[in-house]
Amino acid sequence: MGPVLAGVLQLLALIGALALAYIPLGTYMARVYSSDKHWRVERWTYRAVGADPDTEMTWTAYLRGVLAFSVVGVLFLYLLQRLQGVLPGSLGFDSVNPTQSFNTAVSFVTNTNWQSYYGEQTMGHVVQTAGLAVQNFVSAAVGIAVAVALVRGFARSRTGELGNFWADLVRGTFRILVPGAAIAAIVLVACGAIQNFSGIHEVGQFMGGSQQWNGGAVASQEAIKEFGTNGGGYFNANSAHPFENPTPFTNLFEIFLLLVIPFSLTRTFGVMVGSVKQGYAILATMATIWVGFTVLMMWSEFAHHGPALQIAGGAMEGKEVRFGVGSSSIFAVSTTLTSTGAVDSFHSSFTGLGGGITMLGMMLGEIAPGGTGSGLYGMLIMAVIAVFIAGLMVGRTPEYLGKKIGTREIKLAACYILVTPALVLVLAAISMALPTPPHSMLNSGAHGFSEVLYAFTSAANNNGSAFAGLNANTDWFNTMLGVAMLLGRFLPMVFVLALAGSLGEQRPVPVTAGTLRTEKPLFTGLLVGAILIITGLTYFPALALGPLAEGLAS
Repeated sequence: MGPVLAGVLQLLALIGALALAYIPLGTYMARVYSSDKHWRVERWTYRAVGADPDTEMTWTAYLRGVLAFSVVGVLFLYLLQRLQGVLPGSLGFDSVNPTQSFNTAVSFVTNTNWQSYYGEQTMGHVVQTAGLAVQNFVSAAVGIAVAVALVRGFARSRTGELGNFWADLVRGTFRILVPGAAIAAIVLVACGAIQNFSGIHEVGQFMGGSQQWNGGAVASQEAIKEFGTNGGGYFNANSAHPFENPTPFTNLFEIFLLLVIPFSLTRTFGVMVGSVKQGYAILATMATIWVGFTVLMMWSEFAHHGPALQIAGGAMEGKEVRFGVGSSSIFAVSTTLTSTGAVDSFHSSFTGLGGGITMLGMMLGEIAPGGTGSGLYGMLIMAVIAVFIAGLMVGRTPEYLGKKIGTREIKLAACYILVTPALVLVLAAISMALPTPPHSMLNSGAHGFSEVLYAFTSAANNNGSAFAGLNANTDWFNTMLGVAMLLGRFLPMVFVLALAGSLGEQRPVPVTAGTLRTEKPLFTGLLVGAILIITGLTYFPALALGPLAEGLAS
């Protein structure tokens, strides 16, 4: 079997698995967030935090809950790292320095999971499990909660109440993420991923010296890392490391994990608004972009030049032999079109155009299918923009799901789509203009610029993957990437929740002959076009200086 055919078959198998999980998981999540019953463990949690889960919240109260919970998470994780040197299970590692502690705390609380450190040489068992792994669960639950609040804004009328943040957070954690990650961890352990709390071991003799490995609760952290679209690896090599991702099957399974919730949330959306066809329209938009990007990536990595690459069956530099070009291409597209950031190969070693595809995937806003929750609310914001464009073309007030898209709504949507590009382009430009930050680039020219652009694109879009050619462990990059992650996570949430509150207060508009049918393929095509045009106009100059220049020159 040739490598191209193998890659295509893996893609088809992945699509089949996602299709099988779509309806049951999506419907189950809709029931979770529509239930008025509380599990016993959930009631204990509410008492511990002093929350009343039956109290409805306005968008401002919901936002205060999101921000308060996240601030506490940042402070706790920061202190845990600063105290690591005196904690048990630290494996002899010192406390993490202040700027790196800030960067890592922000990274995991914002569901970015950017890592400017070697995990196996920096973090002990307590920080990994009690700090990083816990945030993998709750940061993902926060994203789903915000998405559900926006869905309620579309589904409800004449009320500013969007549910209860604490109830949504706890239910998402205990009813969706914990059981799903537990099953996934068992599968990974059965397939060879490690799960222990062992210390550091010296392994063999290599060129006169020994190699050291430490164990850890790797399988359980790997499971929620993918299932919650987090991405922070136990080891520096991330999902390219055999302890995290030992076989081709686990590689495909991990891709499935990182895609299944974002895609299935479109079903949740359709059920909660009372029209599953609307969910299918959003799903079709996400799937069209994801499949298109995957095909482009495979073409760019298989359509190589030179006899050495032809013999290897593709551009194999930076890719694991056990995965190959096809599987690595699927993983790279999936991880950058979501907020996962995990890698099973190194994007800096992709072809110039291949590296550009990973970067463009994040620049879309990670909406195809995006992160846990953030993908759905990002796509719904783009749907609001698309119906506004359609309304301008036909000369009538735009409507979506029975809600008018007026001045307030379109301003909030516009602010949402402008925040992230502003962060990426401004901070990347400042970094290139200052004398010291460019010293972190391991390459010069277009590729070096791509390293910096990729870093801020990854941080501001809460992705977390790295181009693997930039020394980001400096005071400048630890601080500025941390700022980009904070603003890139919470400023958009402000606009999403404000939009949800505005929509929830409206009366439903009756459907007429002039209403745009947003469940039809025509709207899906309009939405795909709007996404690509908006992103292209925003980022094309920067892409032309980096990956496009490198790709055309090769």
